[in-house]
Amino acid sequence: MTSQPYHHGKLREALLARAAEFIEEAGVDGLSLRQLARDLGVSHAAPGKHFRDKQALLDALALDGFRGMNARIIGASEAAGDHRSRFVRIARAYVDFAVSHPVLLAVMHSTKHHPDASDELRSIGEDGIRVARAVIAEAQGAGELAPGDCEMLALVCFVSLHGAAVLAAGNLLDGTSVDSLIVATTDLLWAGMATGMPAPHVSVKTGLA
Repeated sequence: MTSQPYHHGKLREALLARAAEFIEEAGVDGLSLRQLARDLGVSHAAPGKHFRDKQALLDALALDGFRGMNARIIGASEAAGDHRSRFVRIARAYVDFAVSHPVLLAVMHSTKHHPDASDELRSIGEDGIRVARAVIAEAQGAGELAPGDCEMLALVCFVSLHGAAVLAAGNLLDGTSVDSLIVATTDLLWAGMATGMPAPHVSVKTGLA
């Protein structure tokens, strides 16, 4: 075993960091606590002190991922600027994270929707879309956007930006830059929200972000 700081109380953080790297390199199927132990130079039993099994590791990885992503989104929303520029920065923060961590993002969303997901994970998994919803509501209050169902609008924005991120992460943009796609998508979304949208026939619970 190598002598590293995580041997003295930081193994959990090291396991999560290596797991995040591993799944982007080799996917989720090959991830195992034993492999992480080998990668970090600790005993095979050491990871078990922090995670009872692979699912517990994925749960913690999802929670950690949402915290990191939400920090970016919240930072973007709190930066100086008008509502539209804040909206664009939020979109860019999400897409940039999604493109940089496509497998982790998939784990985050799938784990959040697992029947056994913790209340903490479900709540923190909604923080990003709550931030976007708040900016939309503020813009509506300022008269910059037409009145409308903020929950539905935030959902439409999420679906559009998530789709853009998936295409970008898969190198399926056929030469279009990610930034150009973000600008075009946010321009269309903002213009649509400024014009207004028909009232939905059914209520929508997001549960997606």
